[in-house]
Amino acid sequence: MIYFDNSSTTSVRPEVLDVYTKLLKDTYGNPDSLHALGRRSHQLLEKSRANIAQLLHVNPSEIIFTGCASESNSLAIIGYALANEHRGHHILTSNVEHASVAHSMEFLKRFGFEIEELKINEQGIVTPETVKNHMRKDTILVSIMHVNNEVGSINPIKEIEKIVHSNPICAFHVDCVQSFSKIDVPFEILDMATISAHKIHGLKGSALLMKKNKIQLVPLIQGGQQEQGLRGGTENAPANIVLAKTIRLALEEQEAGYKHVKEINEYIRKEIMKIPNTQINSPDDAIPYILNISLDMITSEVLLNALDQKGICVSAKSTCSSHSSNASSVLLAMNKTQKSATHMIRLSFDKNNTLEEAKQFIKACKEIVKEYGLSL
Repeated sequence: MIYFDNSSTTSVRPEVLDVYTKLLKDTYGNPDSLHALGRRSHQLLEKSRANIAQLLHVNPSEIIFTGCASESNSLAIIGYALANEHRGHHILTSNVEHASVAHSMEFLKRFGFEIEELKINEQGIVTPETVKNHMRKDTILVSIMHVNNEVGSINPIKEIEKIVHSNPICAFHVDCVQSFSKIDVPFEILDMATISAHKIHGLKGSALLMKKNKIQLVPLIQGGQQEQGLRGGTENAPANIVLAKTIRLALEEQEAGYKHVKEINEYIRKEIMKIPNTQINSPDDAIPYILNISLDMITSEVLLNALDQKGICVSAKSTCSSHSSNASSVLLAMNKTQKSATHMIRLSFDKNNTLEEAKQFIKACKEIVKEYGLSL
């Protein structure tokens, strides 16, 4: 099997799984319990928090463990808006955000918030000028992803941050799910940032929200004292503890992984364009971990299934909307053609992929085109 769907999820590292399994057996105490087993869980949990904070160059009190990136995004957006509604009701986001961000914005409209969706350009990014032109005195939050999960466009978050923070009441949240451990993330200048473990060879059901101490949030999950009172419920200590190891290993491999994946991406870009009526939808400067292409003669669903029959796993659109048969809203927002938007697939690579797998993918695409009776 060839797995080119790493933006959807990744395999769990054997060393992470080994530690997690041991923790499930030996460190199952409730971190809030006062007995020895509970104290041990609490100590390891807080050590993990401190280690993660050091890796991200923030304070331990600024790491909030959550159950998934969708929860982190929801807590950041809804939690901040409700806690700061006395300052204003205007919020900026983009028109191509992950569903967890888009749906959180829709939810806030019920409470009278004015949500403004900024249009991306043909390169798939929100320009700093666009943000500047839509900022208002009552803008309290800007939430824009770092890397687009369908085409790999990289938003200029450093430039956007300067504009956002020119307004003293406005906070900046960045969904870093597709960028973390692939390119550098400037956590020190962000107010809130989201990371997911299962995108970096960690566990599903494990994520975090980096939240600067000055940021006030309203909790979405009501309960006890856990996570500074922001996430009620017994903490998933084994998953939270092993997240530190997951993040450390991912960051240690960032430079080598980027170089390796870039070679695979460049090879497929070059070879896929030798097939007539093929389009590359990802911009030239996109992150190399994601490559979005369209074969004009084959729809997304047909191509995905044909590749699946050959043992090659890819996605059509973002996985969070994969069961929808509609055209890719991201490609349409980039002014791509309707055909490109309905004939696209997303390839996403990681350190475990090989150049040989890339060659097999190209070979499979050529075979599929021939099987459909179209001359190469």
